[in-house]
Amino acid sequence: MNLVPLRLGPGDDLRLALETWMGLREEPAGWVISAIGSLSVARIRLAGQDGIASIKGDLELLHLAGSLCLDGAHLHLAIADRTGVVMGGHLCPGSLVRTTAEVLLGVLPDWQFNREVDQATGYRELQIRPFPS
Repeated sequence: MNLVPLRLGPGDDLRLALETWMGLREEPAGWVISAIGSLSVARIRLAGQDGIASIKGDLELLHLAGSLCLDGAHLHLAIADRTGVVMGGHLCPGSLVRTTAEVLLGVLPDWQFNREVDQATGYRELQIRPFPS
């Protein structure tokens, strides 16, 4: 695994920036190991919900983790509002960096990730395969 640090700036869309970064890689598998920073808008899908919640304000990005591949990402985040209330869920597009997002990414050159519909869950789930040499 190769580790890559990445810093995003004010106004960057956290999810779209990571998906764009992955799309520019030769390796077909990546992992967000951790991220900290701040958001001005967090768009998250909560567990068991179909809709997307939009939280606005001064938000601390406490953690971000998940898989990245050329056909999608699966990212979970934890945020805290200005009173310290913590919330988490699936990171959705439209989550905007307030001041900074410092992200540590792992690139997995020996593996290939894809997303395919899993008959058991009905969702596009991660498929893991060795990367052909």
